[in-house]
Amino acid sequence: MDTSSFVASTPRRLIAALVAAGALGAASVGLISGHQARASAPAPAPVVAQQAALPAGVALPSFAQITAQNGPAVVNISVTGSTRGASLNGDDDDEQPTARQQKRQAPGLDPDDPFYEFFRRFGVPGAGGGAQPNVPTHGQGSGFIVSPDGLVLTNAHVVKGASDVTVKLTDRREFRAKVLGADPKTDVAVLKIDAKNLPTVRLGSTRDLQVGEWVLAIGSPFGFENSVTAGVVSAKGRSLPDDSLVPFIQTDVAVNPGNSGGPLFNGRGEVVGINSQIYSRSGGYQGVSFAIPIELADKIKSQIVATGKVRHAQLGVAVQEVNQAFAESFQLDRPEGALVASVTKDSPADKAGLQAGDVIRQVDGQPIVASGDLPAWVGQAQPGQKARLSVWRQGKPVELTATLGDASDKGKAVAKADEAVGKGQLGLSLRPLDADERRETGLGAGLVIEQARGPAAAAGVQPGDVLLAINGAPAKDIEQVRAAMAKAGKSVALLIERNGDKIFVPVRLG
Repeated sequence: MDTSSFVASTPRRLIAALVAAGALGAASVGLISGHQARASAPAPAPVVAQQAALPAGVALPSFAQITAQNGPAVVNISVTGSTRGASLNGDDDDEQPTARQQKRQAPGLDPDDPFYEFFRRFGVPGAGGGAQPNVPTHGQGSGFIVSPDGLVLTNAHVVKGASDVTVKLTDRREFRAKVLGADPKTDVAVLKIDAKNLPTVRLGSTRDLQVGEWVLAIGSPFGFENSVTAGVVSAKGRSLPDDSLVPFIQTDVAVNPGNSGGPLFNGRGEVVGINSQIYSRSGGYQGVSFAIPIELADKIKSQIVATGKVRHAQLGVAVQEVNQAFAESFQLDRPEGALVASVTKDSPADKAGLQAGDVIRQVDGQPIVASGDLPAWVGQAQPGQKARLSVWRQGKPVELTATLGDASDKGKAVAKADEAVGKGQLGLSLRPLDADERRETGLGAGLVIEQARGPAAAAGVQPGDVLLAINGAPAKDIEQVRAAMAKAGKSVALLIERNGDKIFVPVRLG
């Protein structure tokens, strides 16, 4: 349950920039009293000069009015759950984890807690090595009420793994909340509380939102309820380097752990986004924050309320960026588009005729500038929807049409894995890790165990484990599993990853 942080993975170049900015800031920031500030501050500029600096007819939005009107509809969300304690093997001590990894290793502890680092590194004292018992966790986030009868929007990661969710209003009333559904792919969750005539926010649109426009966030950073911060829109349609399905709104609004799930308002007091992620090396605000567009969140909410689940479309390609060298090689006028690195067999892309080496430049008339624009578009589409693809192939434009599939349909992959492993020998149903699972686990390769039967189940293998190797041979795909099992004797040693730990499981074959 990752409720204490929402820190995105940070590219090296951006890290370097943030470190440099932090070093400069640290040298100039200090604590001074209000009296000292008044004594040392320069005389304020005349009011007339300040007004003249603004274009005619332009005025700052009334942040006080927006807060007064919408603050009562912004809620604090407290969650409790459990997580398996860390082992005492010290495997993680040799390398410095990223900010996101640091938070994920101790998701239920407050980073400011004096024992945070101790429990993050060493787990529960006295528990010994190996798997540890579940320990209670606590976390906080934000949300906002979208219907008078108690529908609340927040982030999926705020309520991930939660066994108990409490929603607290500004009038100090508290309600036990039911999680109607959560979608990890877009990080949107819908809660329901048993109440009537509640204050609500007004939903806006990002279509008219402009870069440089003022925006306002209300949330509970570090547990400080109904804190207000303001900034400007830095960019729209931002694709993050983590296979996200969301075209994020980037802002410089101060967003910190606890702001997760809170609303982002435009200058008219309308919600235009849900604060979701930050780029940070320290785990705190460093000027780069990301919000989920409210139109996307509203679509996810409608699906969850209607069916309790969310369906996402699938094209079936792996793509990479088109840099200047690729653009010159492919005779492109600009380094834009999504370069198709591979096409999944029998996928919608394969049936539409897409090939490795194609550059997808538009989908339904929408330009694909960065490679991340493609999964963001597909993630918002529906299974069965037709997509018109404008492709650049061998120096010429090609038009293709694909009928999108269902991203949750993994039945074929599981069936093939059953056949490859051999039901009578091992008893496992396997499938490859998807992009979200690779990001969550940090594993570059492996096979997710969908089902465990027979010898594997008897040995303690569980659904959700990730198979990494058989008798020391890597298990990156089904063919490697088939080859390893062909050489197996009366027993095999499976290397699996479970809850962040790697363990060997001996399996005596039937």
